[in-house]
Amino acid sequence: MLGYVAVLGVGYVLGTKAGRRRYEQIVGAYKAVTTNPATKSVVDAGRRKIARSVSPDPMATITEIDDITVIEPPKEK
Repeated sequence: MLGYVAVLGVGYVLGTKAGRRRYEQIVGAYKAVTTNPATKSVVDAGRRKIARSVSPDPMATITEIDDITVIEPPKEK
């Protein structure tokens, strides 16, 4: 029984180390993609396209909250 518990313990430790290594690989790849200037320009272009389709009026007043979020006042009818 003690041998079985020892094997499980070693398997757990090795598995968590491998899992942590893979997690760090995934996080590293995510950061590399999201900090890439080409990715940022594609995302910004997509946001602009969506904003134009939602509010085609180019003269609309927009209030920036932060780098990503903006508020547009309601349109008068």
